[in-house]
Amino acid sequence: MSTLKGKTVFVTGGSRGIGLAIALRCAADGANVTIAAKTVEPHPKLEGTIYTALDQIERAGGKGLACQVDIRDEELVAAAVEKTVSTFGGIDILINNASAISLTPTVHTEMKRYDLMHNINTRGTFMVSKACIPHLLKAENPQVLNISPPLNMEPKWFGPHVAYTMAKFGMSMCVLGMAEEFKKEGIAFNALWPRTVIATAAVRNLLGGEQAIKGSRKPEIMADAAHIIFNQNARENSGNFYVDDEVMAAAGITDLGKYAVDPDATLLPDFFVDPI
Repeated sequence: MSTLKGKTVFVTGGSRGIGLAIALRCAADGANVTIAAKTVEPHPKLEGTIYTALDQIERAGGKGLACQVDIRDEELVAAAVEKTVSTFGGIDILINNASAISLTPTVHTEMKRYDLMHNINTRGTFMVSKACIPHLLKAENPQVLNISPPLNMEPKWFGPHVAYTMAKFGMSMCVLGMAEEFKKEGIAFNALWPRTVIATAAVRNLLGGEQAIKGSRKPEIMADAAHIIFNQNARENSGNFYVDDEVMAAAGITDLGKYAVDPDATLLPDFFVDPI
């Protein structure tokens, strides 16, 4: 398999969870990694800060840059992008991972929560992509990966939490549109989503606590799947809505037991995809 050594990776929301796992997988190859996230002080329910992520990246073998960024703020995004370019010389890979979730029905969705989800998920993804594209155009094999689901327009994915679904599908619509828009320029835009629940702080805090964690896979499955995608030819591999286990299977990896948090627990399916 190819390596990402020397590549520069920009990750939003990468201080913990899936974003951090992908960052560490890139760092293990010797990549330069910018963590663009909000958390700078330890939180009782959310482990990890941009500085603990930076330390892990460098211990994994990469070079890191920690930028405190609220991706709703255009100036902060622009500053982090420019600092990345001035530090590492460019940007090769963008991972739009930052996301907000509120699994509430319509009448119980406060507009401030609606605005938060859409401003981070959809607007944030669009804005960070926009800021990085001029630099991606100069890269040898430019890749953008959104941690967002297939555009599965079944009512069952909308009814229980239409505001959240709209916000996540907005990220996926960026993939659909930008892959077409930048096809000739050779920037790959793809989405990656897990088949099962992934063990993250959001799952622990919002989706069932430790019982849900037991039925989850580790974030490393998403990291390994992302690594496989990043090593594809950008001009030949764009506009795809990947699911983690399908990426692994296509690479000949079908035994996913090592990714289970509890090998004896029944895996819980994630939103937007049907269990196999």
